[in-house]
Amino acid sequence: MGTKAKKAMHKSLKRINAKPSHSQPAADFLPLDCGPGRKLPELKPLENTSPVLYIGRIPHGFYETEMEAYFGQFGTVKRLRIARNKKTGKSRHFGFIEFESPEVAKIVADTMHNYLLFEHLLQVFVVASEDVHPNLWRGFNYRCKPLDSLQIERERHDKERTLEEHKKLVDRVMKRDKKVGK
Repeated sequence: MGTKAKKAMHKSLKRINAKPSHSQPAADFLPLDCGPGRKLPELKPLENTSPVLYIGRIPHGFYETEMEAYFGQFGTVKRLRIARNKKTGKSRHFGFIEFESPEVAKIVADTMHNYLLFEHLLQVFVVASEDVHPNLWRGFNYRCKPLDSLQIERERHDKERTLEEHKKLVDRVMKRDKKVGK
């Protein structure tokens, strides 16, 4: 950039940064050549209009039926989901509730946040609409039937073995007995 260009830019910056005259209000943006700038109206931040709540620190024993009955006193519960372990089916102590209207969800979040329930402080927040994942409610009414690991292990132990598998098993037992006998 040449010296003349730098001086011209410096001069125009001084003109822009100069104090506005008393007749014109301060503008939020630079005016174009066609006239003075206008003050933009201040917009209020939009309230969260999501009817979905996150509930954390759910105590043991406070499951779907109890939760639906308890939160039903505030308004109609559309959907309810408690996160569960896939293997054991036990609660992971957090969940989501969807109400019919976002106003009810806001009231519930304000009322139930830090509510002491069975010696646990509930954490309740309204989830923003853009943060609700599309798969959140997939299978929400599915009741988990945990695997019976004892039965699976019993069947594996009692299965019919071939002659080679039996010989291998006997060899392993003999080797272990020999090692212990020393």
